[in-house]
Amino acid sequence: MAIFHTSVADEFQSVNQLILDSLKSDVGLVEDIGAYIIDAGGKRLRPVLVLLSALANGYSSGKDHIAIAAIIEFIHTATLLHDDVVDVSALRRGRETANEKWGNAPSVLVGDFLYSRAFQMLVEISDISIMRVFADATNVISEGEVQQMVNAGNPDLDESTYKQVIYRKTAKLFEAGMECGAILSGSERQAMKDYGKHLGMAFQIADDVLDLQGDASVIGKNIGDDLTEGKMTLPLIYARENCDSRQREVIRSAISNKSSENFDQILKIVTEVGGVDYSLNRAKEHSELAHKALQGLPETEYKKVLTELATFAVSRDI
Repeated sequence: MAIFHTSVADEFQSVNQLILDSLKSDVGLVEDIGAYIIDAGGKRLRPVLVLLSALANGYSSGKDHIAIAAIIEFIHTATLLHDDVVDVSALRRGRETANEKWGNAPSVLVGDFLYSRAFQMLVEISDISIMRVFADATNVISEGEVQQMVNAGNPDLDESTYKQVIYRKTAKLFEAGMECGAILSGSERQAMKDYGKHLGMAFQIADDVLDLQGDASVIGKNIGDDLTEGKMTLPLIYARENCDSRQREVIRSAISNKSSENFDQILKIVTEVGGVDYSLNRAKEHSELAHKALQGLPETEYKKVLTELATFAVSRDI
């Protein structure tokens, strides 16, 4: 993953420094939890996308792309803190989650701090178009969180609703980052929005496949967490619709009871009936649409990286 940071290495270093500077607080626990989850690393894909979008569209007139990249990482980190509380997760990026280490209440409140700090930084940029993008995005993300919570344990979730949830929870922030890069450079926004949306969709569908057949030591979370959280993901939805009644009941029971007890059996069912292949094909369709959205960009090293990212989204193991 680090290879995608190379073309924006100097800018990425500035983003990391701004993140550290902006985490400062008189309240020690705020700094401790904020630093803990941000220091955990991760792909930092969303801030990289902001940088790539701005630079690929010719932005060269300031440092607002650095600030927006830090802002989007704060918003993403806040959603992770809240997600882990809602999902009762114990492991993220190979380490204890903040809620496991400090408890639910501190995690939620520090998530709130990161949200509010992000909007303080947005006010400093003082661009109403960018503020509108982030205000809309955080609202949509919140809707997705609620929608996912309501559907936890629902074995009848259909593919249409699943796609709506992952667009709101994941792809929307990808879309927002790409759009803000275009706004900064004064470029046409729709193509960048389309790229971000489809890249985010591809990433999330691939994540849902990795939850079934990934390596916990590589992806940094427990395999089968989606079953434990009662999440009906695309591989499971397809398998439910294409297996026999006995197998269907095994899947339905696991989701209803939020249990990964029969994980091996479910993985076998999903694989044999084509749920993994079906899901990866849907992810590849989104990857191809992301590629298509880049056609109007000038040929630069930044466009090349965006192109490679669209392919990486469905060929990765992390």
